[in-house]
Amino acid sequence: MLKIISNTTPIITFLGLEKLNLLQELYQEIIIPLAVFEEIELGKEKPFYTDLTQFNWIKIKNVQNQEAVRYLETILDRGEAEVIVLAQEINADVIIIDERLARNYANIQNIAYTGSFGILLKAKQQGLISEIKPLLQKAQNNGIRMNERIINEILNKAGEL
Repeated sequence: MLKIISNTTPIITFLGLEKLNLLQELYQEIIIPLAVFEEIELGKEKPFYTDLTQFNWIKIKNVQNQEAVRYLETILDRGEAEVIVLAQEINADVIIIDERLARNYANIQNIAYTGSFGILLKAKQQGLISEIKPLLQKAQNNGIRMNERIINEILNKAGEL
């Protein structure tokens, strides 16, 4: 089984889309560091908050190298820092992360990554969803910021442009 670690934003995005199940369907199991779980727990008042402990396919893991986390926190937020350090600790196959700075750092560290849009594209390619465009519109309505160029690139790859 692949070792997949997710950051906060993709989980919140998929909760808002009511498509968290896509992560399980694509990867069977998702790992989140404790900081990501705590960030999600801070959003209990949000309309699509969900207690992730109810899903046996989402594993919450502690990061061992807190010194590395503290170092990365000088440039990234705690959740992003823990995702990257945990990925190195457990030799993760892929991290799911949307923030550009964190992706750049992952790239420097040779950590493979994808994002929410990449997962939607993969889900469409595997026949798990029929269209991406309405989901992107819903994500925008939920307050997820999106770069228009990237949206068009994803829609083009999905054959929806």
